[in-house]
Amino acid sequence: MARLSREDRQIALGRLQAGQSQSAIARHFHVSQSTISRLWVRFQATGSVADLPRAGRPRATTAAHDRFIRLRHLRNRFLSASSSVQALPGPHRLSDQTVRNRLHEAGLRARRPHRGAVLTRRHRQNRVHWGNQHLRWTVRNHWRHVWFSDESYFLLQRHDGRRGVYRRVNERYAPNGVDEAPVHGGGGVMVWGAINTAGRSTLVHVQGRITAQRYVEEILRPHALPLLADQDAIFRQDNARPHTARLTTQFLADHHVQVLPWPSMSPDMNPIEHLWDELDRRVRRREEAPANHRDLLQALQEEWDTIPQQDIRHLIQSMPRRCRAIVAAQGSHTPY
Repeated sequence: MARLSREDRQIALGRLQAGQSQSAIARHFHVSQSTISRLWVRFQATGSVADLPRAGRPRATTAAHDRFIRLRHLRNRFLSASSSVQALPGPHRLSDQTVRNRLHEAGLRARRPHRGAVLTRRHRQNRVHWGNQHLRWTVRNHWRHVWFSDESYFLLQRHDGRRGVYRRVNERYAPNGVDEAPVHGGGGVMVWGAINTAGRSTLVHVQGRITAQRYVEEILRPHALPLLADQDAIFRQDNARPHTARLTTQFLADHHVQVLPWPSMSPDMNPIEHLWDELDRRVRRREEAPANHRDLLQALQEEWDTIPQQDIRHLIQSMPRRCRAIVAAQGSHTPY
């Protein structure tokens, strides 16, 4: 019986009911005749050829244990399996893997957590309010006029777990398989950029500490104002201190620049954040990695110019979905 699959049992039963001999059926399936005989006897007695229940290995946890493990990890998603083993009440001899198995049965598996900004209650309220205000904005009538600007810092050597290595067993510490990381990533460069459905700015190198005066004279006046010449243009910037300083706001007002209000702690609403990530990936994919800050800046500027405009357009076209997502999440984190 154990050598016959469920499908083979059904076929053998059909042949028996059709009048074929047990020996012929046994030869066809390469089993003993007694196996076919027991199959027929079981069917006549029970009306089924399914396996009978077996005792198997006894379950190490009780229903109370399973409920305790499930609820404990639902209340705190960052707990480890070993901590739950120690916290289980009563005498037991459970292993960490047993706890993991019970969590798997409940649909809970260890994953890398999403990293998001710290959101207070006021942040969530402001985000929902902003989402509701722009919920009816469309790409054709509104978002295509917005220039999304931002600064980003790129490390010369980033070690974020994205880079893999092919190695054999026991080669974890082989010299050719170790990703050596300098302290603080070897430094980096900060750049400023802006994007729109119709184009992009030049990638501006920001040296040293940025102040409101430098922001106005080195970024807004030479690079942002020419982009905002259209009377329908809208300028988006975050709430960093140089952006919200009186000098900056007065400069934008004097030049009649319409500024898009922006909720704090909302990088997920800014499509240029995804472009920074893509820019970083493009630089990391180069066969020759940048050796110094000058090479890194040159690589960033070259890759910035080669990003297809269609990719930028697709990012900005996601703004209506982003607004719906932030309202649906009640101001909490979104998938963007």
